[in-house]
Amino acid sequence: MSIEISPASGKASPGKVSQLIASRRQEQWLALMLLTLHGALVLGLKDPLARALLMTHFGLFLLWQPLWSGEQNLVAKQVALVLIGGAVLVAAGNWWLMALWISMLFSLIGGDMPGIKNVGQRIASLLAAVYLLSILLMWVVPHLFTDQTIPDLVLAIASYGLLVPVLAILFIRAGNVEGKPGHSLDSFYSMLLFALVVVLVLGSFVIKEVSHGNYVLALTQTLFAIALFLVTISWLWDPRAGFAGIGQIISRYFLSVGVPFERWMHSLAAIAGQESDPDKFAILAAHDMATLPWVSGVGWRTAESSGSVGEQTNFPTEFESGGLALTLYTRFSPGPSLVLHIRLLTRLLGDYYENKIRAVEQRRNAYLQAIYETGSRLTHDVKNLLQSMRSLCSAVEHSEQGDAEAVRVLMQRQLPQIAQRLQITLDKLGNGVRDFVEPADAMDWWQALKQRYAHEVVEFSDTQLPAGQMLPAELFDSVCENLLQNALHKRRLKSDLSISASLAWNGSGFVLMVCDDGEAVSDSVARQLFASPVSSSAVGLGVGLYQASRFAQKHNYVLRLLTNETGKVCFELALAQDMP
Repeated sequence: MSIEISPASGKASPGKVSQLIASRRQEQWLALMLLTLHGALVLGLKDPLARALLMTHFGLFLLWQPLWSGEQNLVAKQVALVLIGGAVLVAAGNWWLMALWISMLFSLIGGDMPGIKNVGQRIASLLAAVYLLSILLMWVVPHLFTDQTIPDLVLAIASYGLLVPVLAILFIRAGNVEGKPGHSLDSFYSMLLFALVVVLVLGSFVIKEVSHGNYVLALTQTLFAIALFLVTISWLWDPRAGFAGIGQIISRYFLSVGVPFERWMHSLAAIAGQESDPDKFAILAAHDMATLPWVSGVGWRTAESSGSVGEQTNFPTEFESGGLALTLYTRFSPGPSLVLHIRLLTRLLGDYYENKIRAVEQRRNAYLQAIYETGSRLTHDVKNLLQSMRSLCSAVEHSEQGDAEAVRVLMQRQLPQIAQRLQITLDKLGNGVRDFVEPADAMDWWQALKQRYAHEVVEFSDTQLPAGQMLPAELFDSVCENLLQNALHKRRLKSDLSISASLAWNGSGFVLMVCDDGEAVSDSVARQLFASPVSSSAVGLGVGLYQASRFAQKHNYVLRLLTNETGKVCFELALAQDMP
């Protein structure tokens, strides 16, 4: 258990008083608080001026105190507790009460020190702790004994010598730290220090009263007893004789506090596996977090939704991670250890939420990519059909009177094929791109291809094609149309370009090759030609060969740039197992 410290801002009081309070450093408030306490102790608690100094001391303590942040609104119970505590401290005028009060101040300052990073603040706290412990043992405790007389030397040291560390605090510069430092008061250390000081005071008092001896001797005996106790505890904490030690017992106890966290993390993983929607996941996780024993309510806010569950208390703690903002309401002010646990949980929840967001984006991108690739495939199919139609139109336009019969035969053969290919393209548009393609006779497909490009100066060659062998016509159409159209586009830039196409049977499958004697493909384009869409200087979209390559892979074929030299640029389509 620990108490979170926040910088005191002094905004509660308007005007010059508020500005004065805000302008003072915490070291100055601490020094002034100790000076007024010292004056009250030296004057004697029954003196009216001492009571006034005690009242001033208590007011300065409220300005310095590390228990409540300056901007926090105090509830009625807290205000009543403060007023009652101040009234009792001022009105009682009792040395026992003063010993208890100084012990509490010592424990607050000691518990404050582990979280201090600034060297100046640490030195100021150390000087204040030395002063409080010294004034307690040298001045306050001796006044508890009715028969104890204080030596003049001790009286001088307590009255004047102990002012040195207090005044030194006034001149300490803590650096660029405004208001209270942003560290935490660990109440476990504070309670431990408080218990040790109380044992030291009560032990000295009991030994002195029982033995009727000297106070210094009683104090020394008490210190030795406490030292022996601490040495014994330190040995029992981690012994070397086979005993597990109380350290493991205490650690097991503290770790048992983490059981609800562990259960919540298992529950969070289960929710993450069941719910894919980020906002629904955040809502379910927030409701599940509200079941933790120390959580009263949870508020959440995302880019799409916001809400809360449970009871909203006066102790909200806000965290933000991965686009998810959480506000946890606890039944008490969370300390550093609890804040660390909360930060861990919210970070884990934020990471899960961010992963859900990324998963949604990936699904959306995959969907858009599928639409893009399908559209690109269909666009190239339509473009290839348009090129075939243009070829037929060109053949008709350049035919003569005596070619009427040949043109009629060409139309009878080509138009049904074009209509069939157009119907397949329309079916893809309605039903999506199919993985299965209809096989066709290789010799018939090759003859139809040569007829489509009969009016183009393309050299077709084939070896002895086996009769009855089938090939995936749609795949070979797509690849061959893309390769020939690209080569014909290069011919428009270089009129004497030679283009050749060949189909061969290698015993296990067909090998299609399209070559030209134009310029070689640049290295930058060649590296990406079949791996991703590339910028195209042609009329097309720059993704024709990329789509054709992916289409070939689905049917266990590989499209590659076989030769890339100026004067000899060859593309090859063959079965994957036939590739070297």
